[in-house]
Amino acid sequence: MNTALPLLSEHLRMRYEPAHAVWMLFLPDGVMKLNDSAAEIIRRCDGRHTVQAIVNELEELFETSGIATQVQTLIDEGTRRGWLV
Repeated sequence: MNTALPLLSEHLRMRYEPAHAVWMLFLPDGVMKLNDSAAEIIRRCDGRHTVQAIVNELEELFETSGIATQVQTLIDEGTRRGWLV
């Protein structure tokens, strides 16, 4: 498991849009609507939480287990796309 401290890029911002009941990721070239799972993960990418801490927090919050692979995959994809550093 990656022990890095993922952080949302300073060029992006994330905001909850109550009119649409959805989290939005504002990119330099557009906007992306996030599903609930992605939003919960990315909201925790604040440079203070390790990937394992994010997994632990979400497993406790949603009373589930075995989500480490999904969390790591989203963080890896976010890093590849430049959303996370």
